[in-house]
Amino acid sequence: MWGDKKPEAPAKNPLPQQGQQPQQVRPNIPSANAPVIPGEAKTMAPIDSTYPSTSSGGTARLGSSLHVKGEITGNEDLLIDGSVEGLVQLEDRKLTVGASAKVTADVIAREVVVYGNVKGNLRARDRIEIKKDGSVVGDLTTARISIEDGAYFKGSIEIDKTGDAADDSSKSYARNRSTAAATS
Repeated sequence: MWGDKKPEAPAKNPLPQQGQQPQQVRPNIPSANAPVIPGEAKTMAPIDSTYPSTSSGGTARLGSSLHVKGEITGNEDLLIDGSVEGLVQLEDRKLTVGASAKVTADVIAREVVVYGNVKGNLRARDRIEIKKDGSVVGDLTTARISIEDGAYFKGSIEIDKTGDAADDSSKSYARNRSTAAATS
């Protein structure tokens, strides 16, 4: 009787009664510092994120309530709706300055589109667009420029065709010459 113990069945969580909070069950997950046992496979939980992925062509966004002082660099497109002071450097990407944005910074990007206010020099390898409600005070350097009616711009413009546009046209010219020479 005393020595006759039956194997216990796994304990079941009791159903919560009124006024009681259900208990949360936490799985036993080894920490990153735990020793690795040979032959043991480590698995990671899948990332369950509601945020869009920016590495697959999406655009990162700096919200309207955010204020950044310093340097922003990166390798993805960026939409700024807040305020930025300093430097924004997105070499091969597109920067969009939203309608509510206030940017006091020098900008280096492949493409810049301005709907809000920018005080600083803009350098875009491909093009710069200032939309009808946009405002730019600073010098622009780009291969292509578009300033809509109603936009405000004060500064100088330098057309620099040494970017992609000039490279593409020179490659096309060289290709056409070699094709013409081969057919003659």
